[in-house]
Amino acid sequence: MMSVLTACSPVGLLNAAAPRDGITTTLDVPYAAEPRHGLDIYAPSGAGLPVVVFIYGGGWKDGSKSMYRFVGAALANRGFVTVIPDYRVFPQVRFPDFLRDTARAMAWTKVNIAAYGGDPNRISLMGHSAGAHIAAMLTLDRQWLGAVGLDPDRDMDAMIGLSGPYDFLPLHDPELDLIFAPAGDLRRTQPIVFARGDAVRMLLLTGTADTTVYPRNSENLAARVQAAGGRAVVKEFDGIGHRGIIAAISWPLRWLAPTLDEIVTFLHQHGGRKA
Repeated sequence: MMSVLTACSPVGLLNAAAPRDGITTTLDVPYAAEPRHGLDIYAPSGAGLPVVVFIYGGGWKDGSKSMYRFVGAALANRGFVTVIPDYRVFPQVRFPDFLRDTARAMAWTKVNIAAYGGDPNRISLMGHSAGAHIAAMLTLDRQWLGAVGLDPDRDMDAMIGLSGPYDFLPLHDPELDLIFAPAGDLRRTQPIVFARGDAVRMLLLTGTADTTVYPRNSENLAARVQAAGGRAVVKEFDGIGHRGIIAAISWPLRWLAPTLDEIVTFLHQHGGRKA
């Protein structure tokens, strides 16, 4: 798997192969005041279209929206207005500031996305790795979206996590100790602690070869949500690792795993509220 990804580096190659026809790209739209408070929008033609806000990963310390044009373009090519925000990371900030930033990006999307062809009443949240952790926290712990006037049960349609760390205590990395120390009680940083049965539907994708974020994170969260009467489904891709699951969204690497098809099918089937 790593040899495939190395051969395709840098990520610019994946972005260069992303579809462009019929997609309007708007870059660096500010959603708040800081330099990392900007977002990119990938919009297909039309109005009243479903919306996906994608939160990238990077261990809560790295990453840039510019790296994920291939994700925005792929989803836009399937009919979704896609929003990819930057957010502040360590060491500039620590927990929970990256949650606050992405909550602000969600609030901006709710108010403004109609101008880009999106339906503000059909917003789903998606993330990879640390971004999936953020997406799950915003979905399950109501306080973060509540602080910006939103309710995840009312203002979100669904949540999709790719290789997300949802149940990763105890910490075994001194840098993670620093990132999450402001929480005090580290259980408050874990999406699984906030699992509930009345949240929006969740699709948790993972790979059996992921040794960065083990599949048990997705399995444990889904089991806890299901035990509470909720709707969470896990799809495991055999032989796929942590990077492969997101790289498979790009056109040249779709043979690796059906990541994009699973996401699109889930959103078409379950994107509408809790019916």
